[in-house]
Amino acid sequence: MCVDGWNEVAGVRMTSREFNHDVSAAKRAARTGPVVITDRGVPSHVLVTFDDYERMAGPRCLFSDALRMDDATDIDFDPPRVALSAGPADL
Repeated sequence: MCVDGWNEVAGVRMTSREFNHDVSAAKRAARTGPVVITDRGVPSHVLVTFDDYERMAGPRCLFSDALRMDDATDIDFDPPRVALSAGPADL
């Protein structure tokens, strides 16, 4: 997504200085949509409510849950044996 695409999405843009001066106003504005915070005229951060963030991030999943294969009980797994040999240490 290009930077200019945020102009269409965000109804509110504020400079870093405005944000630092009135954080409460930025938080209020974020209730209605993303707030783009600019640094020297360039968008650098976006403030959204946590509910909006969770909606955008999608459901959370633990890595271990993603790897678990509950329905795969009959998988044949017979990896080939690898011969390893230790050589002298090169210090």
